[in-house]
Amino acid sequence: MTSVPEFYGRRAALYDRIATAPGVGRWRRIAARRVASPGATVVEMGCGTGANLPHLREAVGPGGRVLGIDLTGPLLELARERVAGYDTVAVVRGDATTPPTDDAEAVLATFVCGLFTDPAAVVDRWCDIVGPGGRIGLLDATASERPPGRLLNPAFRAFVAAGSPKCGAADILRAPFDDIDSELSARADAARRALADRTIDRRYETFGLGFVGLLTGTVANE
Repeated sequence: MTSVPEFYGRRAALYDRIATAPGVGRWRRIAARRVASPGATVVEMGCGTGANLPHLREAVGPGGRVLGIDLTGPLLELARERVAGYDTVAVVRGDATTPPTDDAEAVLATFVCGLFTDPAAVVDRWCDIVGPGGRIGLLDATASERPPGRLLNPAFRAFVAAGSPKCGAADILRAPFDDIDSELSARADAARRALADRTIDRRYETFGLGFVGLLTGTVANE
């Protein structure tokens, strides 16, 4: 089976087009504003091609700092191109499950929790990094529970299969009639529960006919 970095590395340009598609940028901008504040140090876990980084830079202002972390070299190359000339933004190669930094007041993760085998443990680690008062935001896609969106769930499942290192052509063809997205949904739910357990001032929003959910919160005192 192709590794996650290899899979996404081969598709870096396509991934970037999807990440910056019309409408998606609005979700990313909202997510950035929910977690970042002027002067803050924000880390994006699994930054990919850096689609969120300009939004985070804008949110923290000239007195803040933004760090993007990702495992996939070709994605990071595009991210570096996107933030070239931004003195307050940096990108580094690293594993979001064991981040190479403990200096952050906020963490944002978009469309990555479904890749983790133990997303609850990862989110718990992020909460420890930002500490009490720190902000965490999770933006993830799952099957829709809204009446209009439900009609498009078969197409969503095919999209999930096409974007999974585990799936081949046969999986993509049968995805609309299968529950191939169940693991993705279970991992997103586990990440959200972990965040809910550690935070206060939570806010949950949905976009895109209910396919995309954004959960944000402030890490509580122990």
